Amino acid sequence: MPEIRRGTAADLPAVAAIQDASPEAAQWNVGDYLDHDFLVAIVGKSVAGFAVLRNVAPDERELLNIAVAPDLRRKGVARALWRASITGFHGNVFLEVRASNAVAIALYNSLNFNTVSTRDNYYNFPPDAAIVMKFHSC
Repeated sequence: MPEIRRGTAADLPAVAAIQDASPEAAQWNVGDYLDHDFLVAIVGKSVAGFAVLRNVAPDERELLNIAVAPDLRRKGVARALWRASITGFHGNVFLEVRASNAVAIALYNSLNFNTVSTRDNYYNFPPDAAIVMKFHSC
């Protein structure tokens, strides 16, 4: 099981490398992650993945990005990041995911996200629709 902790500026190069190796993930400026709820998963002594959320309202959050190093996928890292992200939170979490990203959609469905809507032509490079999903934490 990975160790989950708050991300710091020292983690940004590793996070950038994971994001660069994950073209299906959102490609944000990693320095901006420090302005949000930024978590990293540590396996051994290395950053294995990260999650970034922002508060929209007291009972609403948005998952901006979550990604795991390619060689550590399907080992529970994303699930551990997700669990840590919602610990103590009660309300709704929203996200957008590329319609073509079947692996992520399957993960989000397994985490009890539900599809809310579709946004045509939401993404560029390459063009794709976004599936809007919602998770409700009691």
